[in-house]
Amino acid sequence: MRRIAGRIAAVAGAGLLVLLQSVNAARAHPHVWVTFHSELLYAADGRMTGVRHAWTFDDMFSAYALQGIRHARKGAYTRQELSGLAETNMTSLMEYDFFTYAKADGKTAPFAPPVDYWLEYKDPSLTLHFTLPLKTPVAARAMAIDIYDPSIFVDFAFAKGTPVTLVGAPPACRLALELPHEPTAAEQLRLSQLDAKPLDPSDTYGQTFANKMRVTCP
Repeated sequence: MRRIAGRIAAVAGAGLLVLLQSVNAARAHPHVWVTFHSELLYAADGRMTGVRHAWTFDDMFSAYALQGIRHARKGAYTRQELSGLAETNMTSLMEYDFFTYAKADGKTAPFAPPVDYWLEYKDPSLTLHFTLPLKTPVAARAMAIDIYDPSIFVDFAFAKGTPVTLVGAPPACRLALELPHEPTAAEQLRLSQLDAKPLDPSDTYGQTFANKMRVTCP
């Protein structure tokens, strides 16, 4: 997703839990920006087993999230020092399906709880690493994975370079990525009004700005 709206002056509260709990009340155009790398994981038998994410948060949100986190060395945070915040983030993100939606041959492929999660700090940004295993590994001719926030509160964008890779996939499988389109004038107007007119929870408008991964296998 592109930078649809200007950054707000500050994000109230520290940590993703506080941020996401505010989504229901705020329901706004993007206030937090995330660039991400993803790995689509496959077993030796050719079935897809899950998705490994690395989400890098914008500098402003990273600074707010780090408030109050004890650390031994100025300007540096270890994985252990950030472990509590990582745990909080995972608990919070579960309510929002980790903003990751998968379909195998057109049928919803649900994820199990996350594993191997941690936070990494590289001045000035936080990166959240985690793996989402599929509840049931799937062998699909067409695998579709979308990354987006239905509320459009968090803006997701593919990282530059090679944002998505296949890990262990059958050689004949092919990956294609589709970026969200630039908002039309009408969409831009609607985005600018979301603070005053929040999206209904059943609204699928946020999917309009999904980052799409498509894997086809013979």
